[in-house]
Amino acid sequence: MIQRVTHAVSGRRTTLAIHAARVAASTAMLLPGDHRRRAVGSLFLAASTTLLQARHRYGTDGSDQVATQVQTVTGLARLVSRPETKDALMWYLALQATMSYACSGWAKLAGEKWRDGSALPGVMRTRTYGFGTAYELLRKYPRTSKLVQHGVLAMECGFPVIYLFGGRLTRPLVAAAGSFHVANAFVMGLGRFMTAFPAMHPVLAYTTAPRSHPAVAGRDDRMAKTALVLLAGGVTAASALMAARRARVVSGWPHSRTVTTRHGNVLSYDAGGSKADHGPVIVFNHGLASTAEHFSWMAERLTFDLDLPLVTYSRAGYGPSRRHRTAGYTLQESADDIVDLVEAAVPDGRPVVLVGHSLGAEFNRRAVAQLGDRVAGVVHLDPTHPAQLVRSDKQRKGGELFTDSIQELARWTRMGFGALMARPKWVDDLPRPYREKVFAMYTDSRMWSAASREWNTVQAEFDGWSENLGPLQAPGLVLAAQMTVDVDPEQLLMYHDIAKTHQAAGESGEVTVLEGAGHDTMLTDARQARTVADHIAAFVRDHVVPGGAQGTNEKLQSAKLPTGSETE
Repeated sequence: MIQRVTHAVSGRRTTLAIHAARVAASTAMLLPGDHRRRAVGSLFLAASTTLLQARHRYGTDGSDQVATQVQTVTGLARLVSRPETKDALMWYLALQATMSYACSGWAKLAGEKWRDGSALPGVMRTRTYGFGTAYELLRKYPRTSKLVQHGVLAMECGFPVIYLFGGRLTRPLVAAAGSFHVANAFVMGLGRFMTAFPAMHPVLAYTTAPRSHPAVAGRDDRMAKTALVLLAGGVTAASALMAARRARVVSGWPHSRTVTTRHGNVLSYDAGGSKADHGPVIVFNHGLASTAEHFSWMAERLTFDLDLPLVTYSRAGYGPSRRHRTAGYTLQESADDIVDLVEAAVPDGRPVVLVGHSLGAEFNRRAVAQLGDRVAGVVHLDPTHPAQLVRSDKQRKGGELFTDSIQELARWTRMGFGALMARPKWVDDLPRPYREKVFAMYTDSRMWSAASREWNTVQAEFDGWSENLGPLQAPGLVLAAQMTVDVDPEQLLMYHDIAKTHQAAGESGEVTVLEGAGHDTMLTDARQARTVADHIAAFVRDHVVPGGAQGTNEKLQSAKLPTGSETE
C-alpha cells in the first residue's frame, strides 16, 4: 500500500504540484485567520514531507524529523477541543525536545574526540561542514576551542535540568540552544536546523513554567508523570532483560566443562564428535569480538557427518570463560591459555589440529612452539598477520575506525544499552539452537570489554612490526575469503607469508581462496561454512593422519575436496 502511494506521487509533475501546494499552505499559515486553517496546513506539511521522502535524494535528517514532529503535534493540538489532550501533546513535544538535546550530548560525550577537544576542529576541516576561517581560529586558540566544545557538551547533556528550579533555567538554556543553532547555520551551513529546533522551544517554555503562572493556569501535567513512570518501567525491564541475557551468557552449555590455566583464567569448553581413542582432535579458536558458536555450522558438519572429534572454547572474558589474571594483558597470555586447554581437554598422546579464525589464528600460531609434537596441523581461517597494520593501508585505516567503534560498544553495553541493540542478520544465519545465546553474547558487555582489551594490545604489539614469522613444525593450510583478498590484495601476500612458515614441516603450507566467501560469512553462512569444514577434513585426511586415509573412519575416507576454491 505504501509503495503504491509513493509510486503514484513519484512523477515529476506530481512532485512539482505537491511542492507548489506546500508553498501555498506555508504562505496561508503566515496570514492572520482561523487556527483551524493553520492546523490543516501543519498536518498537510507533515504528511507531504513524509510522502516525498522516497522521492527526494536529500533530507530526512534531524531537521526534517523535528519539523515533521512539530507540524504534526501542533496541527493536532489546534484541532482537538479538550485542554487535557492539548497539554498531553505539548508535553510530548517538549519531552522530544529535551531528549533530542540530551541524547545528542551523551552520544558526543562517549566519543573521545569530544572529550579531549579535537572534534570541533576536525569538523571544521571537512569539505561538507567545514569553514576555513573557523578552523584557523580554533587552531590558533586551542583553549577557547576546548571551552566551546565542553560548553556544548554541558548544555546538551544537562538539558533536562531545564525542568528544575521552577523554570528559572528555561531562558538561559533556550538562549544557549538557540545560539548553538544560529552558529551552526552560519558556520556549518545547517540553515534548516536554525528554524526547525527552535520551533520546539515555545513548548519548553510552556511546560517548564510553574503552574502558578497565569499563562499556564490549569495545565495538565499527567503526560509528564506518565512518561516518567514508563521510563522507570522501561529501565527496569531493560535491566531484567540484560540480567537474563548475562545469566545465559555465563551459563555455558549443558555439557560444558572448564579448565583453569596457568594464569588463573577459567576457560569453558565443549568437546564432541567421534568417541574413538585415537586420531587427531580439532581445536577451534574464535576471532576478535566473536564467539565459539560461530563455528557451529562447521562443528555440525565435522562431527555429525564426518565423525571427527573436536573442541571449541571461549577465550578468557568471552561467554562463560572468565579472566582472573590481575596483571596487564598480553597476546601471549591467550596463547598460553590455548596450550593449557589442550593439555587438559585432549587426552595424553592425542595430536591436535589447531583451527583459528582471524585473531584466533594468530593465537594458535604463537602456541605451536609450546605444544611441540602434539600439533599435527594448523588451519588458518582468514588469519591475522602481525604486520598487517604496517603493510596494509586498508587494515591500518580500518583499525583506526574499529578502535573507536569497539570502545564505544564496550562503554555503552557496560551502561546497559545492550538492551537496545538491534539483532544483526548474521545471528539468524547460524543454526537455530545457537541464535539466542549468541545474540545474548553480542549484547553483553563482557564480549566487548574482552575484545577491546585484546584489540588495544594488538595495536600496541603490532605497531611497527618488522620481524619475520618464525617457522612452524607442522603442516599448514590457509583458507582465505575471496572478499578479503579482493578488497585488499596485500592480504593475500601476507597469507602466503603465513603459509611459508610451515616449510619447516617438510612442505610449504597451502593458500586456498574460497570463492564468494567473506571474512565472517565463511563461518556464519551455512554453505560457505560447510565448504570450510570439508577443506579442514580433507587437510586432516591428506596431511595429518599417517599413511593418508589409513586408520581414519570411513566417512572421512570418502570426503571429497570441495569445489569453488582456488589453491594458490
